[in-house]
Amino acid sequence: MSQPILQVSALRMTFGGVQALAGVDLEVGEGEIVALIGPNGAGKTTLFNCLTGMYTPTGGDIILNAPGKKPCHLNGLKPNKIVERGLARTFQNIRLFGRMTVLENVMIGRHCRAKSFILGAIFRPPATRREERDITMKSFALLRKVGLADFAGEFADSLSYGAQRRLEIARALATEPALLLLDEPAAGMNPRETVELTRLIQQISADGQAVLLIEHDMKLVMSLSQRIYVMDYGKRIACGPPAAIRANPAVIKAYLGEEDDAAA
Repeated sequence: MSQPILQVSALRMTFGGVQALAGVDLEVGEGEIVALIGPNGAGKTTLFNCLTGMYTPTGGDIILNAPGKKPCHLNGLKPNKIVERGLARTFQNIRLFGRMTVLENVMIGRHCRAKSFILGAIFRPPATRREERDITMKSFALLRKVGLADFAGEFADSLSYGAQRRLEIARALATEPALLLLDEPAAGMNPRETVELTRLIQQISADGQAVLLIEHDMKLVMSLSQRIYVMDYGKRIACGPPAAIRANPAVIKAYLGEEDDAAA
């Protein structure tokens, strides 16, 4: 693997006397789909919150190597600054602007790359109008990518659950991330929606997008991921390709269940 896009080294996070992350190491390479799995309470979402600036880690380091940019230490940066540097996420619980249109939700994500500010919005010079057209066109192109172009003018909260998940992914992609974090993207989906999601993530990866995802749907994880990290009690207990993780006794004991179930 070439220089990783994301390098997490000895990351620690404590809440009072509780150690939620205990020296976690993790890497994601360019174009990779990497999964992060583990039982509830293992520290997966805490790790995502540290990566995205919602928590400030107690110790360790987070480095983002976005293509064409200097390596950036993310520790201590605010969430909006981390997005600007090339890391975007979706959430376990969908967070859309329900009474804004589907297109407007994606455009909001795109505005982090805008160069026009308050004066441009007030006086609307030609450069601002060109930029607004560009934002609209690129946002609509993302809706086509996720299969929602026909719903561009609908309110976001009128979409089906699976479509709302895909809209949230489109909004995250609108920020032009070097790394896309997906927090349980298949949660609550029916089998058909999960298949559509799997195809979408495969398409995103084929376009060169690096993805780090938390997911409990092991069929999805095993079919998508090049590598899998396994956490338990705030520690990394295993890392490797799907076949190795499926056969790892520590993983079977901590998460996957009995060996016969894991092989099913």
